[in-house]
Amino acid sequence: MMGDRDYRQLIKNAIESIGRDIEPKIDPKDNKTIHIHEVVRCLRRSYYDRTDPIDSQWTSFNNLMTGLLQKMEYGGKEGEFQIEDIILKGKADMIVDDAIIIFRSTLEVPENPFSSDLLFLNACMWIFKKVEGVIVYMTSDGKESSFSLSKDNKMFEEVVRRVRVLKDLLVEQKVPILEPSNECSSCQYYERCFIKQKIGKQINIQDLFGLGKSSEKN
Repeated sequence: MMGDRDYRQLIKNAIESIGRDIEPKIDPKDNKTIHIHEVVRCLRRSYYDRTDPIDSQWTSFNNLMTGLLQKMEYGGKEGEFQIEDIILKGKADMIVDDAIIIFRSTLEVPENPFSSDLLFLNACMWIFKKVEGVIVYMTSDGKESSFSLSKDNKMFEEVVRRVRVLKDLLVEQKVPILEPSNECSSCQYYERCFIKQKIGKQINIQDLFGLGKSSEKN
């Protein structure tokens, strides 16, 4: 706090504003338009975002960085791919020559790219008809790691399959199956998928594994 102004809150509000500005505008009633990010992550999360949403906080450095990149000459292009009666939409962070580039913020530089990012990048290559792609991971302390990817047909087939599944579930109003991942703990819908119950009685590890009884017999 400096003077009468809370600068931390001002920064938080600014990042949230950028996040809302770059977030794809999804019409929850339009089941025939699906966005890439909806199908490369947990389908249940995307389903709830459309049918019974809970606001999430936009505090990631990635939101700020992506928002700035999309204002540049090479950034912020949106495209679409027709899948029968469904339109798959996506937005690349940058498009340079024949390459799609996406940026992701992370706490630690990963040894391998995350599967959801690979699916997202590959789908962008199909949408924008490019043959190469690059994922750039960046940490808040300036560390960076990049991974390249060539356009892949089987990966895109998986995205197409998930597009059809999400569309059908939205039409039928059926909640998708649970897809546990490391992202569950930070998901705003965590309590809809997992029941949290505090155990009042303290557990004795020896009793749990029968160690106490065996020691008494000896």
